[in-house]
Order: sequence, then C-alpha cells, then structure tokens
Amino acid sequence: MPKAKYENSLDRHYLLKNIPTPPFGDVKARHIVSYDEYVGNGGYQGLRKTLTMTPNEIIGEVKQSSLRGRGGAGFPAGVKWSFLPPIKLADGTEVGDEHAGKDVPVEGRYLAVNADESEPGTFKDRLLMECDPHALLEGIAICCYACRLSKAYIFIRGEYHHQAHVLEKALKEAYEQGIFGDKGIIGSGENTAGPRFRVDCYVHRGAGAYICGEETGLLEAIEGKRGWPRTKPPFPAIKGLFGKPTIINNVETLCHIPDIINHGAAWFCELGVESSVGGPPSFGTKLMGVSGHVERPGVYECELGIPLRTLVDEFCGGMRNGKKFKGAIAGGVSMGVLGPDQFDAELDFDIGRKYNVLGLGTACPTVFDEDTDMVAVCRNISRFFKHESCGQCTPCREGSGWLYQLLCKIESGDGRTKDLDLALEIATSMGTMPGTTICGLADGNNWATRTIMSKYREEFEARVKPTYVPVAMTVGASAKG
Repeated sequence: MPKAKYENSLDRHYLLKNIPTPPFGDVKARHIVSYDEYVGNGGYQGLRKTLTMTPNEIIGEVKQSSLRGRGGAGFPAGVKWSFLPPIKLADGTEVGDEHAGKDVPVEGRYLAVNADESEPGTFKDRLLMECDPHALLEGIAICCYACRLSKAYIFIRGEYHHQAHVLEKALKEAYEQGIFGDKGIIGSGENTAGPRFRVDCYVHRGAGAYICGEETGLLEAIEGKRGWPRTKPPFPAIKGLFGKPTIINNVETLCHIPDIINHGAAWFCELGVESSVGGPPSFGTKLMGVSGHVERPGVYECELGIPLRTLVDEFCGGMRNGKKFKGAIAGGVSMGVLGPDQFDAELDFDIGRKYNVLGLGTACPTVFDEDTDMVAVCRNISRFFKHESCGQCTPCREGSGWLYQLLCKIESGDGRTKDLDLALEIATSMGTMPGTTICGLADGNNWATRTIMSKYREEFEARVKPTYVPVAMTVGASAKG
C-alpha cells in the first residue's frame, strides 16, 4: 500500500478527529472533549438524524455498511442487532416500523458495552473513553433507539480508574442535555419518528478479571456474579442480561455508528478493503494500538488492509534503533504471532486464513525486534492465560497449568525434544474449536503457543536436550549381548 495514501488523509481519520494523533496532530494537545466542544465539532448530528429514521432503517444502514465488530471477533454489527426478538404489544401484535410513532414497551431489553479491554497489548478503547467520551455515548444512544433498548451498561475494566471518572462526568453532561433520562433522547420535539424514547445509561466498574471480556462472562459480572462464561445457546440476543434480550458491542464499534449514520453506508464502504479470500469485506478504519520495539508506540487510525510494515514505518517511525523485524502479535496475544517473513501482512479480517493466526483480534500489534527471546515470550503468554483461567472447564484449568510448567522447563534448558511435542499436544487439546471448553480463553492459549513454537521452532530446539530412545538388538529369545 503506497505511502501517498496516508498523506493528508484527514477525511479518512474520523474516529480520532477530536484526538490529536501523529502524523496528523501532536499528542501533547490531547484533552477531554466536553459536550459543548463535541457538539461544536458536529457531534450528536448522527443521533438527530437517527430520530428522523425508523429503527429498521437504522439497522439496515448499519447492515449495508458491513461494519464488523472491533472487539476481536469481527462479527457484523448490523446482523447482530437484527437477532433481537420482536417486541409484542398486549394484543400479541409484533412491533414494526408502523409503530414508530406510538409508545411501545421496551423495558427489559439491554445494551451491554464491552469496555473491559483486558487483552494484553490492547489500549485503543482507553483512548476513546479518556479523550472523546461523547462519541461513545452518541453511539450508545443510536444503538438503543434502533434496537429499542431501555438501558445501557458500560462495563469498564477495574484498572481504568481515570477513564471511568471521565465517562461518569460525560454521562452527567449527557443527562443534563437530554440525551438520556426523563427528557427522552434530545427531547420529544427532535424525535419526529415518534414520542419520547427514554434510555438510561450506567457505568459499571469491573474487578479486573480478563475473563469478563468474554461476552457472557461480562453479563455475569454486571449481574453481580462471578465472571464465569455461560454455555451457548441461548445466545445473549435472546436471553442475555437478567435473562432478557441483550446486545453486546465493543466501544470502538459503537463509536463508528454516528459517522455511518451521518455519511451513509456507501461512504463507509469506500474505506478499507474487500476480502481477498472470498469472505466478508473489511470496510472502514480501525484503531491500531502499536506497542513493542518501535520508535513511536501509540494508537493510530488506519484503513483496514494496511500492511504491518507500512503501519510501523510510516506511522510509528520504524523499528526501534534501526533493528530488524523478528515478529509481531498482530491483534492481542490470543491471536498468535506473525513470523519474521510476515512483516508485509495486511491487517484486515482475512489475516487469520492468510497468515496462520487465529484472526485480526483487536488489531493492536506488539512488535518484536531481532533480539527478542521468543521462548520467553511464549512462556510469559502461557503464564498469563494460566493466571486468568476462570477454572470452570477442566481442559483449560489443568491444561494451562501443564503448558506453563512445560514452557518454564524448556526456557530454563531442562527440557527435552519430546517436551516440545508434548506442549503442542496439550495446546491443541484445549479450546472451543476442539470442543473442550465453554469460552475461547483456552483457544488464545492454544494459538499463541502453537504459532510461536511453529514459527520459531529452531529457537525452541536450541533450548532443549535431544531425546534418545536406546534400542537393544537381540537374535532369538535367549540371545545375550
């Protein structure tokens, strides 16, 4: 992808339009965007336009945009919204667009916003919440109106103390201005498609568990229970929070919604790339939080499909101290690693099928230079998953512990060649894809271990002693050596 595509492309830089970011702005100019400043920059125009549309028209626009979830899975947001069961009136009639101008019951339908962001190496949502919180709140209001949801809960990770305070202050401003609460969404006078539609929004602090980033574990935590994932089905859209229909969206996903409504689905589809393997497209821009051995780590907004090399060289100032690229975790540690010959990998939703990783994930690359000990990287990732396993599923609870012990043994030089095969055997036996666990935490452990061990096999073999199996040769049952 040529460098010229990213020069002076502020029109392709809309999620961070209020957040100065290189190469378009200076990070020192960052500040918390207030309600007045947000509105002055065109904020809440998407919500006002939404209120002139019917709910089905809004969902249709989001579907046409092919917006895929930015939390890791990449599932189409508009399709997810359409999974909600229809609302029925007292006489059994299903609520449709013809009821847009009537007061219909919406109690007991929820939006759960995944702001947990506990995937190691991921910090993109934090930037949105701490600098431009009203972009998230506008997306929440549009989603709730389109899906007829009565309450929204922003589940934010416990370590995000400052971001939680910023959201609380912004939420107070939104209530005062009639975005949420008794006044209805911006008051009934703006809602030409119907009477006042009330939505309440709450910030719910988490307790710091990685597993609560899994959608059903998140629901359990909001309900005040231990963060244990639920078996599916039933899926959250049918039976979610408090046993009621629930939509779960990531922070960045919701922040895209106002611009899609403002500019239209066709505008959004001009950004990003079509699939190169016959799958769904990767349209729009993506926040990419780059960390590791680069000159300028940070969060950058790029069109999906940008090569990793371009991201590192043109946005991050190249590899730190001019060293060579050795590998990168492209989308959070659970996605696995890109090898030394995959520096030109395109960062879109096809990356899993093309480069033997689990997927794009959060698209927040952690970059490694030539001096990185990949055995230590693998062991450290395994330690994390062992610590964060909720313990509900035996293969994950026990397997993550065994895997960590083996990798510690290999790293210290006490392992043998057979331990490499044993580690891979344990890894491939854990996860939802082998069908042995409820959630995907074990899959993250599985893919991280497998991709690192396979793409850096020589490093692992150099740390272990060869395994010899002596064979005694005999001639006849009574032969003596």
